[in-house]
Formats: sequence, structure tokens, C-alpha cells
Amino acid sequence: MPQSKFYFSTIIEFPQNLFYLCAMKEQKQMIETTKLWLERFVIGLNLCPFAKHPFKNGKIRYVVFEGDDLEKLTETVLKEANELAETSPSVLETTLIILPEVLGEFEEYLEYLEMVEYIFAEVDFEGVIQVASFHPDYQFEDTEITDVENYTNRSPFPMLHLLREDSVTRAIEAYPEVGDIPEKNIQTMNDLGSTRVKQMLDEIIRTN
Repeated sequence: MPQSKFYFSTIIEFPQNLFYLCAMKEQKQMIETTKLWLERFVIGLNLCPFAKHPFKNGKIRYVVFEGDDLEKLTETVLKEANELAETSPSVLETTLIILPEVLGEFEEYLEYLEMVEYIFAEVDFEGVIQVASFHPDYQFEDTEITDVENYTNRSPFPMLHLLREDSVTRAIEAYPEVGDIPEKNIQTMNDLGSTRVKQMLDEIIRTN
């Protein structure tokens, strides 16, 4: 009888454990895809000269938000912003919140981003933490959806990138040609062409 009891207990608990393990595996894959995007695309193409140092030194925090509850997402964003503000830059420089199940529509994403910036001002994060935006369907103002320059801010998943305001200021001061970065990035995209750029992103997504 003890053996039978143990056997049935194992059968009952196994699906829950399996679900948990599958969820953890999916999160790990999303983080690995994001890291690969940073390494090959953002850093590899030198789209952001400031990304290499925190990436190589393990000072980027990756958070996968599961679900589509915007209220819970906002709680997560505020929690992560607070943790970033309170943690030493020698340990944590920046945070990427990955959103695989929410804000897939770019216009909805922009509306939410605007709300986050408003909330940051209300809770005194303005001037302390800023939010950068990346999205699979990113489109700059006055561009067509197919324009290759939009790929400078396109990513495998919708993301909210939390940065320290003082770190951004120091980076700008240390990089005198910071104002030229957008134009250089557009030129990089044009030199590669939309077919090659899209292929690069597709390869990154397929790898994991």
C-alpha cells in the first residue's frame, strides 16, 4: 500500500512539475534569444556603442513578464525600476523587460510606453530612470513600415529597456559623436538592405 500511495502521488504531482519546468525552459529560451540579439545585432552592428560594456560584464538584468495583465505589468515595471535605482551600477547597469504575451500591437505598445513615462514622473523616477523602446514592428515617425531604418529598434519581442539617467548622461559626455549615432545606424541598415537585416533577425529567433 505505501508503494501504491507513492505511485499515485507522483502521477498527480508530475503534470504540475512538468508545467513549471516547461515555463522555465521557455523563459530561458526567450532570454537567450534576447542575449543573441544584443550580441549579434545591437553590439555586432554597433547600433549602440554603450551596450557592449554592460553586456560583456553581466550587468544587464533580463526579466520575462508572462501574461497580458497591464496592471500587473506596471507593477513589475515599477518594481524593476526601483531595484535598478537602488542597486549599485557596479552590479547592475540596466534592465530589459521582455514581453512575449502582451503589447504585440505597436500602437498599443506606444500608448503603454507613454503611460509608463507619465507614471515615472508621478513617482519621482523622472530624471532617475528612463525607458527605451524596442518592438518587432517598430516604426519611426514619418517612415513607411517597410523602411529598413525601422530595424534599428526592432527586436525579437516587445521590450521595455530601463536605463539609469546618470549612466546615459555619462555615456553621452564620454562619446562626443553621440548625435551622429542615429544617422550612422540608418546608414548601416541601408548598406545591409532590408532582406539581409530581416534574415539576421530571423536567424536569431530561430536559433533558440
